Amino acid sequence: MSFNGISGAINEPGQIPWEIVLIYFVLALFFVFYYGKKNGGLKVFSTLDLVYIGIGAAFSVAWEFFIGSYIGKFLPHTPFISVGFWGRLVIVFIVAALVRKVGAGMLTLLIFNLLSDVFYYGFGGEPMFTIYESLTYGLFVDLMIAATGGKIFGIGFVPKNGGSSVQRINLISTILAVFEGGILGLLWAIPDPIFYSGFFGPFIYGYAPNWAHILFDLGAFIPGDLVFGIIAGLLALRIVKAVGQ
Repeated sequence: MSFNGISGAINEPGQIPWEIVLIYFVLALFFVFYYGKKNGGLKVFSTLDLVYIGIGAAFSVAWEFFIGSYIGKFLPHTPFISVGFWGRLVIVFIVAALVRKVGAGMLTLLIFNLLSDVFYYGFGGEPMFTIYESLTYGLFVDLMIAATGGKIFGIGFVPKNGGSSVQRINLISTILAVFEGGILGLLWAIPDPIFYSGFFGPFIYGYAPNWAHILFDLGAFIPGDLVFGIIAGLLALRIVKAVGQ
């Protein structure tokens, strides 16, 4: 018996226990909202924020499933290269930098997933795919926004002593953009092999995960996601400065 194409399998051999996944989501959501409120990253979205989020989500769909997919036809078919996914990563990081409020990541990925269902996938398996996208990729972005107090990628960095030169502040902001972008890039390499192949895929379709394949994919995804995470952090910093924020 299934609902909307979801078998609801929770005891497949090798599948991550659902209790672990649930505990992760509960603790991660608690952390992101608690520290967002404590550090200043939890604020009400403005109309402009929602415009950035909506445009970013729509462009992510256009890039990943159409533009990136077309470009990918001319590249080797390998898990080490994912033009569509890297494009989404860059776009979402830029949106997060423009908004810099807790919830920007999850809302962007939620809209991204809904638009993906409308234009590409269909709605079979929902709401599990929305939960997966929003509470992994999106939540990771919001965790960084919360941890940095809304100053993700070094944007708005101000030294505590107030005595640093503009050049030094710019250098520190660049270093933070590289560091935080790299961390987020590494985190974005995790959901597809671990969360999806290790739990959500088996839960929806009822199959036993192949952990050799999962670990191979994880190792294959990390280098590219790390590099493009750094690139995205630097681009986001430059774009935010260009728009005068």
